[in-house]
Amino acid sequence: MGIIWTIIIGFLAGVVAKFLMPGDNEPSGFIMTTILGIVGAFVATFLGQALGWYGPNQGAGFIGAVVGAIVVLLIYGFIANRSRSTSL
Repeated sequence: MGIIWTIIIGFLAGVVAKFLMPGDNEPSGFIMTTILGIVGAFVATFLGQALGWYGPNQGAGFIGAVVGAIVVLLIYGFIANRSRSTSL
């Protein structure tokens, strides 16, 4: 049940992160944004457990998942912009 909850929270966090991030740094598609939000929730859960913020069976909270999603979206935007500029 923990993985399903993380996916649901990550989906919502991806949607919120898309609205919080202005400009061209965000992925163009809704599906890609939500997938990166889910990845961000998993990253936030892993880092939170590694740092002792969450217990072994606890997932990241909504705010942690949004922060993780924003970080993943920023990294993705940086990599996507970099690859676009080198391919021109």
